[in-house]
Amino acid sequence: MPVLPRLTAERCNMFQDKQIVLGVSGGIAAYKAVDLASHLRQLGADVHCIMTDHAARLVSPVTFGEITGHEVAQAMFDHITRWDVGHISLARMADLFVIAPATADIIGKIASGIADDMLSTTVMATKAPVLVVPSMNTQMYENPFVQENMEKLRRAGYTVMEPDAGHLACNTEGKGRFPKTEDILEEAEKILTGRRLLKGKKILVSAGGTREKIDPVRYIGNRSSGRMGYAIARAAYMEDAEVVLVSCTRDLPEPRGVTVVYAEDARGLDAEMNRLYDGADGVIMAAAVSDYRPSVSSDRKIKKEDHSSLDIRLELNPDILRGLGARKSHQFLVGFAAETNDVIAHGKEKLERKNLDMLIANDVSQPGAGFNVSTNIASILYRGGKMEQFPIMSKDELGRIIAERVAEGIKKGSC
Repeated sequence: MPVLPRLTAERCNMFQDKQIVLGVSGGIAAYKAVDLASHLRQLGADVHCIMTDHAARLVSPVTFGEITGHEVAQAMFDHITRWDVGHISLARMADLFVIAPATADIIGKIASGIADDMLSTTVMATKAPVLVVPSMNTQMYENPFVQENMEKLRRAGYTVMEPDAGHLACNTEGKGRFPKTEDILEEAEKILTGRRLLKGKKILVSAGGTREKIDPVRYIGNRSSGRMGYAIARAAYMEDAEVVLVSCTRDLPEPRGVTVVYAEDARGLDAEMNRLYDGADGVIMAAAVSDYRPSVSSDRKIKKEDHSSLDIRLELNPDILRGLGARKSHQFLVGFAAETNDVIAHGKEKLERKNLDMLIANDVSQPGAGFNVSTNIASILYRGGKMEQFPIMSKDELGRIIAERVAEGIKKGSC
């Protein structure tokens, strides 16, 4: 079973040697928890499984035992001769407690303080963060008592995921599907690694390269993939920010938990950034904006048979970042400078000219720092002259560093 694509490289290190207690309750999606347990183990976690009696009727405990490498805990009084009390030892060892699937029954028990089986008793005894993954029939999920119980868990500090919508085992369509394994793993990663540095903050990120229309088929663009901006948006979400990503590409999967707005060209991007700017605490302009656009674009495809040569007159696009800097109030404003020479000098000049608080400069002529690669080599410049230089690293890792620096900048600005 291959590791899921968004959880490779250094993300695997987030789970290395972590003690994960996986509680499986008696929903039909119990079989999907086998895949979750398998991926957690592939990512380096030590997984211990607790099953309710109903779950054990749907999937054999032997399956989870083989996948995790540990005996499955089920009955309260198994191994009574051991000195370590089962539910207490599991509760103490956990770095993270995941209940997946979480039925209406187990959610109601926990919310009401009922501890009458191995799973409910162990979760009551743990001080580890708890991730609850509801999965049930739509009508059950929407029942006001179930909704009230989930809200009680959230108020108590539990993380309760939203189920997916789609075809359910009861042959109906609606909300209540077991979420994708990848989404559960990302939520677990957020709990294990996030420090809530941006909790309560609104972060606005742009990403990708603008496309300036020549005709319905052709455009003027650039080589930006959007990966860096997407990595920053994801990292900000992992630190508990409310994130809006204005994307000029549709070629990347939308980051989970992030609101995505699409813009095609520089004028569209300018409009969206300005519309969302006032409400943002931090703004990271990672999009690669075309400096020019055709003065006139055609509504029909330009046929080569009609033109032996083609002259396209270009005019300047709005300088979006400079405009944002000119009307900056409380925002911590971050820009990028993709250069091929005199990188630091050009970066410092751009930082001052556009009234930025921070700028990420990189030499795109260097191997591993250009476009359409998963890595970057960057220098971070700050107002006041401070500079940090970083070696080659993944864009995900650099995204986390940028999110941390933005959090620090917002905090200083609010003091």
